[in-house]
Amino acid sequence: MVPYSGLTLAYIGDAYYELMVRRHLLAKGVTRVHKLHDAAIRFTSAEGQADAFDIIKGDLTEDEMITFKRGRNAKTDRKARNASLATYRQATGFEALVGYLHITSQDDRLDELFAKITKQFDK
Repeated sequence: MVPYSGLTLAYIGDAYYELMVRRHLLAKGVTRVHKLHDAAIRFTSAEGQADAFDIIKGDLTEDEMITFKRGRNAKTDRKARNASLATYRQATGFEALVGYLHITSQDDRLDELFAKITKQFDK
Protein backbone atom coordinates (compact mmCIF):
# COMPACT_ATOMS: atom_id res chain seq x y z
CA MET A 1 0.00 0.00 0.00
CA VAL A 2 1.26 3.49 -0.82
CA PRO A 3 1.57 6.08 1.96
CA TYR A 4 -0.79 8.57 0.29
CA SER A 5 -4.35 9.36 1.34
CA GLY A 6 -7.27 8.41 -0.85
CA LEU A 7 -7.76 12.04 -1.85
CA THR A 8 -4.09 12.45 -2.77
CA LEU A 9 -4.33 9.35 -4.97
CA ALA A 10 -7.53 10.76 -6.51
CA TYR A 11 -5.78 14.06 -7.23
CA ILE A 12 -3.03 12.42 -9.28
CA GLY A 13 -5.42 9.84 -10.72
CA ASP A 14 -7.73 12.55 -12.05
CA ALA A 15 -4.88 14.22 -13.90
CA TYR A 16 -3.45 10.98 -15.26
CA TYR A 17 -6.85 9.65 -16.39
CA GLU A 18 -7.49 12.93 -18.21
CA LEU A 19 -4.20 12.49 -20.06
CA MET A 20 -5.05 8.87 -20.93
CA VAL A 21 -8.43 9.97 -22.32
CA ARG A 22 -6.91 12.79 -24.37
CA ARG A 23 -4.29 10.45 -25.87
CA HIS A 24 -7.03 7.92 -26.67
CA LEU A 25 -9.16 10.52 -28.42
CA LEU A 26 -6.23 11.82 -30.46
CA ALA A 27 -5.37 8.25 -31.48
CA LYS A 28 -8.97 7.87 -32.68
CA GLY A 29 -8.47 10.89 -34.92
CA VAL A 30 -10.41 13.47 -32.92
CA THR A 31 -8.37 16.65 -33.37
CA ARG A 32 -10.74 19.61 -33.19
CA VAL A 33 -10.48 21.12 -29.72
CA HIS A 34 -14.23 21.53 -29.23
CA LYS A 35 -14.87 17.92 -30.26
CA LEU A 36 -11.99 16.73 -28.06
CA HIS A 37 -13.51 18.52 -25.08
CA ASP A 38 -17.01 17.17 -25.70
CA ALA A 39 -15.73 13.62 -26.17
CA ALA A 40 -13.49 13.82 -23.11
CA ILE A 41 -16.38 14.86 -20.86
CA ARG A 42 -18.05 11.52 -21.53
CA PHE A 43 -15.03 9.84 -19.94
CA THR A 44 -13.98 12.37 -17.31
CA SER A 45 -17.19 13.70 -15.77
CA ALA A 46 -18.19 12.24 -12.42
CA GLU A 47 -20.85 10.19 -14.21
CA GLY A 48 -18.33 9.01 -16.79
CA GLN A 49 -15.84 7.97 -14.15
CA ALA A 50 -18.55 6.18 -12.15
CA ASP A 51 -19.57 4.36 -15.35
CA ALA A 52 -15.91 3.48 -16.00
CA PHE A 53 -15.68 1.96 -12.53
CA ASP A 54 -18.84 -0.08 -13.15
CA ILE A 55 -17.21 -1.52 -16.28
CA ILE A 56 -14.05 -2.70 -14.49
CA LYS A 57 -15.17 -3.41 -10.92
CA GLY A 58 -15.63 -7.14 -11.55
CA ASP A 59 -12.02 -7.42 -12.73
CA LEU A 60 -10.35 -5.66 -9.79
CA THR A 61 -8.00 -7.36 -7.36
CA GLU A 62 -8.51 -7.16 -3.62
CA ASP A 63 -5.81 -4.47 -3.29
CA GLU A 64 -7.38 -2.46 -6.11
CA MET A 65 -10.81 -2.59 -4.42
CA ILE A 66 -9.25 -1.51 -1.12
CA THR A 67 -7.67 1.46 -2.90
CA PHE A 68 -10.96 2.33 -4.61
CA LYS A 69 -12.71 2.28 -1.24
CA ARG A 70 -10.01 4.50 0.30
CA GLY A 71 -10.83 7.13 -2.30
CA ARG A 72 -14.58 6.62 -2.23
CA ASN A 73 -14.79 6.86 1.56
CA ALA A 74 -12.37 9.77 1.98
CA LYS A 75 -13.71 12.76 3.87
CA THR A 76 -13.81 15.90 1.77
CA ASP A 77 -15.24 19.39 2.05
CA ARG A 78 -15.92 19.52 -1.67
CA LYS A 79 -19.48 19.24 -2.86
CA ALA A 80 -20.63 17.35 -5.91
CA ARG A 81 -21.63 20.02 -8.44
CA ASN A 82 -23.31 18.15 -11.27
CA ALA A 83 -23.66 14.68 -9.80
CA SER A 84 -25.22 12.93 -6.85
CA LEU A 85 -23.03 12.46 -3.80
CA ALA A 86 -22.89 8.70 -4.44
CA THR A 87 -21.75 9.24 -8.04
CA TYR A 88 -19.17 11.82 -6.93
CA ARG A 89 -17.75 9.46 -4.31
CA GLN A 90 -17.60 6.57 -6.79
CA ALA A 91 -15.76 8.83 -9.23
CA THR A 92 -13.32 9.84 -6.49
CA GLY A 93 -12.69 6.17 -5.72
CA PHE A 94 -12.06 5.50 -9.40
CA GLU A 95 -9.59 8.39 -9.55
CA ALA A 96 -7.81 7.04 -6.46
CA LEU A 97 -7.49 3.64 -8.17
CA VAL A 98 -6.00 5.23 -11.29
CA GLY A 99 -3.62 7.28 -9.14
CA TYR A 100 -2.54 4.20 -7.20
CA LEU A 101 -1.85 2.19 -10.35
CA HIS A 102 0.07 5.09 -11.87
CA ILE A 103 2.17 5.82 -8.77
CA THR A 104 3.03 2.14 -8.35
CA SER A 105 4.09 1.94 -12.03
CA GLN A 106 1.45 -0.63 -12.93
CA ASP A 107 1.14 0.74 -16.45
CA ASP A 108 0.24 -2.58 -18.06
CA ARG A 109 -2.62 -3.01 -15.58
CA LEU A 110 -3.81 0.54 -16.20
CA ASP A 111 -3.72 -0.07 -19.95
CA GLU A 112 -5.67 -3.31 -19.52
CA LEU A 113 -8.42 -1.64 -17.48
CA PHE A 114 -8.50 1.42 -19.74
CA ALA A 115 -8.93 -0.83 -22.80
CA LYS A 116 -12.05 -2.35 -21.20
CA ILE A 117 -13.41 1.12 -20.49
CA THR A 118 -12.78 2.46 -23.98
CA LYS A 119 -14.24 -0.66 -25.57
CA GLN A 120 -17.55 0.13 -23.87
CA PHE A 121 -17.40 3.91 -24.27
CA ASP A 122 -16.46 3.78 -27.95
CA LYS A 123 -19.54 1.78 -28.93
